[in-house]
Amino acid sequence: MAERLVIISDMWGAKKGLWITSYLGYLQQYFDIVFYDSQQLANLDLKVNSEENIHNAFVEGGIDTAVTHLAKKEKVASHYLAFSVGGTIAWKAANLGMPMKSLYTVSATRIRMEDKKPEVPTRLIFGKNDAYKPSSKWEKKLGVEVESVENFGHTMYTDEKIIKKVCKDLLDQVTKLPKKNKKAV
Repeated sequence: MAERLVIISDMWGAKKGLWITSYLGYLQQYFDIVFYDSQQLANLDLKVNSEENIHNAFVEGGIDTAVTHLAKKEKVASHYLAFSVGGTIAWKAANLGMPMKSLYTVSATRIRMEDKKPEVPTRLIFGKNDAYKPSSKWEKKLGVEVESVENFGHTMYTDEKIIKKVCKDLLDQVTKLPKKNKKAV
């Protein structure tokens, strides 16, 4: 039986998410996938879908709305892959007690403002040039390690090289079998 993987989009949701099909293409044969559009989770209904308007809508209550909706919908412990604001949504939902096996975030915006880490295996990756990357002080305070990828910025998750890396990381993490104890000879 395939492991369940919940994927949460960036702030653009499915509107500018053609890149998400690459992740789905790689991962669907190994996982039972559930996809959430972060705008739908947040109940965003904007007249003008500009970057500034979407960002403001998430900051001004959309993130909290999305967290509440996600936590209400997800009752089965699953692996999570989340991008940009989706990473923050998943992080906060895990801290509210939503069942989670693992969390893998890519360019999780606003996570740097959180002061508690989820009690699940967590992997955070950011582009070295991402303006929203948490500080090393934050990493130490929360006891988390952030993987930094050279020559990439915030939207690195749309790049085919990163897509392949993230998918390989997820597959390696989930397919690792426990090591068997060797019998003494």
